[in-house]
Amino acid sequence: MAIVAMIVGAVLVLLVLWEGFETIILPRRVTRRFRFTRVFYRSSWRPWTWLIHNFVPPKRRETWLSYFGPLSLLLLLSLWAAVLITGFALIHWGGSWCFYPDGGTLFLSDLYLSGTTFFTLGIGDVVPKTSLGRLLVVIESGMGFAFLALIISYLPALNQSFARREVSISLLDARAGSPPTASEMLRRHSHQGGSESLRELLHEWERWSAEFLEGHLSYPVLAYFRSQHDNQSWLTALTAILDTCALIMAGVEGTCKRQAELTFAMSRHAVVDLALVFRTQPRQLTTDRLPPAKLDEICDILRHNGHDLKERGVLEQDLAELRLMYEPYVNALSRHFKVGLPPWVARENGMDNWQASFWKPPAKRHKEPEASEERHF
Repeated sequence: MAIVAMIVGAVLVLLVLWEGFETIILPRRVTRRFRFTRVFYRSSWRPWTWLIHNFVPPKRRETWLSYFGPLSLLLLLSLWAAVLITGFALIHWGGSWCFYPDGGTLFLSDLYLSGTTFFTLGIGDVVPKTSLGRLLVVIESGMGFAFLALIISYLPALNQSFARREVSISLLDARAGSPPTASEMLRRHSHQGGSESLRELLHEWERWSAEFLEGHLSYPVLAYFRSQHDNQSWLTALTAILDTCALIMAGVEGTCKRQAELTFAMSRHAVVDLALVFRTQPRQLTTDRLPPAKLDEICDILRHNGHDLKERGVLEQDLAELRLMYEPYVNALSRHFKVGLPPWVARENGMDNWQASFWKPPAKRHKEPEASEERHF
């Protein structure tokens, strides 16, 4: 029994160390099918969303969903620490290497010694009595110190990556609406010099997609961190960029087609790889995001704002082929993360986030009720 306990304890310690290495230190995607971290997130995210869907009012759901990312990270780190402490306690108990004040050999005493050693408290009422026991205490205390140091360096890296991601998403507010839409993005860049501005915007999003891919492959937990505003998200923004690029490539002439192709390629790469990381199998949408009537409306908007379009049948066919390359993936991610996909056409008399305020009523031309803090965020 003692030998079994020592083996189990050693396996638990090695398992957590390897998981921590893959999650925090290793800067690339892990292809191994079974991972404790993946099992933890899949087994906790689904119950969390079920509870929110069934017990939280609709207008508060987004707020509660946003708690999952930070809370799950703290819980995961706590679980790692608990498993490490338990693993070392099993090794202590199996080896009977410690001196107990009461003369017993209770596992709780070994667990107490392991906890005080891991968190470097050093109280000293339970102490090792052999050389191997002392060596194990030194190893555990060093491991606990290193574990805390990794957490201290890991959390700021996550926050910085999240902040960099959100800057470009917020910048889309005035450029493409809230939520961003392809038709609105093209309409707002139909002014003189707008084609060059649109090219620069798509170039920035080509780079953003590459940084997003690298950051979220290394730290997948970031995908659960939600934006400040309910009508913004990384998936909504990425889908709007893909819609815009697909529309330009399919039939908007005289615009930055080559840059749209480059941005489309990088953005689709990010979407497909994220779907693979979270094992969300591509799904066709149950309802068409762009029915013929909406496509006609987009064509009217673009022509009215000076854009030249290809023949209607050619545009529709090419656009449908491009949409098949990414819509099943963004739909699968949307279902997994409980994030709505953006429309192709902005709602009538819609208001951008920058136009709303808790203290002042919106502009008269929008004819909407006074904004509130709850509605704004």
